[in-house]
Amino acid sequence: MQKNHHQYCVIMAGGLGTRFWPMSRHQRPKQFLDVLGTGRTLLQQTVDRFEKIIPKENIFIVTNKSYSELVNEQVPGLNEHQILLEPSRRNTAPCLAYAVSKIEVKDPEAVIVVAPSDHLIVKEDAFLDQIKKGFHFATENNAIITLGIRPGRPDTGYGYIQFIPDESDDGNVYKVKTFIEKPNLELATSFVSSGEFLWNSGIFITSIPTIQSAFKLFLPEMYAVFQEGKLGYHNEGEAKFLELAYAQCTNISIDYGIIEKAQNVFVIPSDFGWSDLGTWGSLYDNSSKDSTGNAISGKRVMLYDSHNCIVNMPKDKLVVIQGLEDYIVVESQGILLICKKENEQDIRQMVSNVKTHLGEDFV
Repeated sequence: MQKNHHQYCVIMAGGLGTRFWPMSRHQRPKQFLDVLGTGRTLLQQTVDRFEKIIPKENIFIVTNKSYSELVNEQVPGLNEHQILLEPSRRNTAPCLAYAVSKIEVKDPEAVIVVAPSDHLIVKEDAFLDQIKKGFHFATENNAIITLGIRPGRPDTGYGYIQFIPDESDDGNVYKVKTFIEKPNLELATSFVSSGEFLWNSGIFITSIPTIQSAFKLFLPEMYAVFQEGKLGYHNEGEAKFLELAYAQCTNISIDYGIIEKAQNVFVIPSDFGWSDLGTWGSLYDNSSKDSTGNAISGKRVMLYDSHNCIVNMPKDKLVVIQGLEDYIVVESQGILLICKKENEQDIRQMVSNVKTHLGEDFV
């Protein structure tokens, strides 16, 4: 397949994956793990996916500087300027401001897809068709295009996008009406039944001129900071500039800083077997299960009178469990977590408490 050399991909790979603790740890977060047992990590699967339609030299990975070796190890063949190393964590808006301004130096006409590094995509061909549709629309229009997932259930763990169903600008590309953060169950149920709401996948497509105009309008100080550094990109002054730039940046997401405020946001309703794999529960949903509903990873796991659990154990660990229902049971690197699936949102707080009382070594 002939690839368009004005098309780029920015993969965000700097997250900590706290809700996947204790498997996901600060020194090796979930994007660098093979959580699905496929032989490829989530980051590798993301790169593999985009490499089918985007030239490898146009794939950029933004991550924390402490993960430089992990990225080089897992994605060989990238040059040093394709791995963008953030000096500190300032959320996704600075991450994108950096990537966009660096790509602009190379190709002011670029159109980009921005995607997290840790999502599951089951129907890759359908996914890539939607990306290509988004590229076409972004090339022809001053627009930010998001991919919205048709909801299969009223899930309270996702943000929602409301679109205007009668206003399709170009073959299933709809104007966005509003964004709603994680709703309660009653609201989520009404959203799904209305047919006007989609899950927010966190994946979007736009052109460099469009997104730079949005930064200039909505985050002008951040825009100015990274414009100042453009002459220092692609040389040894880049790291020093970034230290100063990130110190000046607000900690803000690209969604809250720009996308939820812009008037030129569109959405493509999609169904390509998506999950953000944000929690153990989402991994359970996407794992094969035995006749009692248990999803088991481990060679020596024995369950009695236990149902609908996710159990993830080292291969050499013998584990015998009796009488559990709807539990997460995970051991990794000497840490054991046992938690009700319904309480998995509390794992972040548990990790914070571990860090406070026992120190960094356990997180």
